[in-house]
Amino acid sequence: MPPALKVPLLIALLWMRVLQGQGRYIEQNDINDDPLGLLSSEMKREFPQGNINRQRLKCVDMLMVEGQFSFRADGPQLHCSVFFMVNPDEVISLEYNHVNIDCQAGDFLKVFDGWLLKGDVFPSPVDHALPISERYVDLCEGSNLNTAIRSKQNVAMILFQIQTAGNGFSLTIRHSINPFPCNMIFNNPEGRFTMVIPHRQSNCSISMVYPTEITISNVTLGHTNDVTIPVKNCGGATDFVQLLGGNTLDPSRMLPMSEICHPFSGSAPMKISCENTVVRIVSSGRQTNRLTFEYRQLAQHELDKQCK
Repeated sequence: MPPALKVPLLIALLWMRVLQGQGRYIEQNDINDDPLGLLSSEMKREFPQGNINRQRLKCVDMLMVEGQFSFRADGPQLHCSVFFMVNPDEVISLEYNHVNIDCQAGDFLKVFDGWLLKGDVFPSPVDHALPISERYVDLCEGSNLNTAIRSKQNVAMILFQIQTAGNGFSLTIRHSINPFPCNMIFNNPEGRFTMVIPHRQSNCSISMVYPTEITISNVTLGHTNDVTIPVKNCGGATDFVQLLGGNTLDPSRMLPMSEICHPFSGSAPMKISCENTVVRIVSSGRQTNRLTFEYRQLAQHELDKQCK
């Protein structure tokens, strides 16, 4: 398979499991070599109300539920990643219960605030409040084992490598409400969403990892709404909305499809036939900005060659 096709396929396979309700298991020893290995018949876990979720992790896994999870190596385990994803208005809290790894022998255990896939990053470096290097919490570099780690958005991940059989770790995952969600990946193929950014300087990207029709119905950029139309480029505007498309997870590497630089009220639909669609709002912090839109996954017959 050509390397250029691996990232879109890997994203699509991860997303397929979300849409099908298959939160785990995704099992593969090396996520870099064979994204087709992510396909599995295991279904997402469901537990009776009140029961604590206690499960074993795989070397490559995806979780959308709270609970206590553990990993124990049965031999050298390299290039391992566990992807966490919750609802768009939630964040993830991770706390280690027990860790038995040998950092001197090459083991490592890191939390990353966001997702990393084949060099792509979400949220992108220009959207996240911290530089890439500060988004890692590395247990082998003296991080406090007893301190809970909290994500800034609805996705996060751990990366680990364990050389010795019998070594491993356990952790607890909890979800909590984020009153002002910013960067997020949606876990439904269609819906309606309103984002409010209250006097905060930030760039917020809402990602749908599939070709999408976006219908923007309201944009308030700190002013009274006037009917206007999307344009290709907002020039030197400090507060604006972008529609992006691309075959990558990183919004900073995607193509701008349209921009809205003024308050808007009406209906502005746009189809984006890319592997990934992003609605992005840039805020200067001088005013409260608000964005409302609907989205739906495009059917195969609706796709064009926008991103080819």
